[in-house]
Amino acid sequence: MTTPHDTAFPGPVKPEHRLDIRAVRRQFPALRQLVHGHPLAYLDNAATTHKPMPVLDTLVRHYERDNANVHRGLHTLGVRATEAYEHARTRVAQFLGARDAGEIIFTRGTTEAINLVAQSYGRTHLQPGDEIIVTAMEHHANLLPWRRLCTEVGATLRVVPIDDDGGLRVDEYARFLGGTPRLVAIAHAANALGTVNPVAKMTRLAHAVGAVVLVDGALAAAHTPVDVAALDCDFYTCSAHKLYGPTGIGALYGKAALLAAMPPWQMGGDMVLSVDDTAVRYAEPPQRFEAGTPPIADAIAFASALDWLADLGHDRIVAHERALLAHATEALGAVEGVRLVGTTREKVAVVSFNVEGLHAHDVATVLDDAGVAVRGGDQCAQPLMHALGLPGTVRASFAAYNTVDEIDRLVDAVRHARTLLG
Repeated sequence: MTTPHDTAFPGPVKPEHRLDIRAVRRQFPALRQLVHGHPLAYLDNAATTHKPMPVLDTLVRHYERDNANVHRGLHTLGVRATEAYEHARTRVAQFLGARDAGEIIFTRGTTEAINLVAQSYGRTHLQPGDEIIVTAMEHHANLLPWRRLCTEVGATLRVVPIDDDGGLRVDEYARFLGGTPRLVAIAHAANALGTVNPVAKMTRLAHAVGAVVLVDGALAAAHTPVDVAALDCDFYTCSAHKLYGPTGIGALYGKAALLAAMPPWQMGGDMVLSVDDTAVRYAEPPQRFEAGTPPIADAIAFASALDWLADLGHDRIVAHERALLAHATEALGAVEGVRLVGTTREKVAVVSFNVEGLHAHDVATVLDDAGVAVRGGDQCAQPLMHALGLPGTVRASFAAYNTVDEIDRLVDAVRHARTLLG
């Protein structure tokens, strides 16, 4: 039996911060289904969230009425599609706190955004002997592109360690900055543990030694307010599918001066000003980085998801998720044989754990039999698992539509797994 860490969870949620959870859940058709004869308790939101009806309606409406390519056609449908697509860019800029919509590039998601920066900015600016700093808690998406880049240009990858609670060793980070870092790539919130990093402080320290900072916001954007101007990071990434939007669409924020100096990563239509037999003039950002037909409907639905979040109230969502996190931490921590993994004070709505003597895959399978959907495995963070001395974890992650009853079902299913498999 483990004792919950002394986390900074709030007390009871104030009435003005309470969600009408039944009204919220009615907007999600996927939550109405049965899994193995049980009502679905979907607790895998760090992997992807479900989509509310306004987002689904936006996708259908676009294809029924406005389907056309953007930036090309002069006909009515083309104009409407272009206006909606560029409005979505403006909406994402507002959500992230960017000063200008031109600082937002649409990508297929956080993974593609990080690869874009690595292959465009990184290959242009890094040289042999330079250093790239990441942390031990990074998702593979914010590790492998930098490892590949280091191999290609002769740079060195340095990994900041974490403490026993899953928090970053900020003292070690500051020490690493004493080398020759040119770029720092850090998670705003760790996908596997939920740990929230002090990215504003880390950015200030990195800038003081001349390093550029990329922040992976894939998990954090849905669970904590983002203001890239206040963070002063140079790049910030997010994915719509973790923000109640569609898959296959995300965004890269980049400071205008950096984007203007970066070459295109992919070549194709709609990213050039002129081409002849001997020369090419590239378009200005963001079009320079959006070769070919973009995910038009998905971008428009991304904006719809952000509107849905705003209407629901970010403060209320955060308060609701923090209450769920507190309940889950206490309830799971009281189960005999359960070890909580990642108990730092600052974290978003993610609880990772293991059951003594059981493999995470087996636990997740038993939970699925009870209609409880969680993630079991290395969480696409194998170096982190190696640092923790674990083959993997079970991860439950919460969203605006989750309930205390679902967490209680999770806890009961964990007890059952321990009895069944122990």
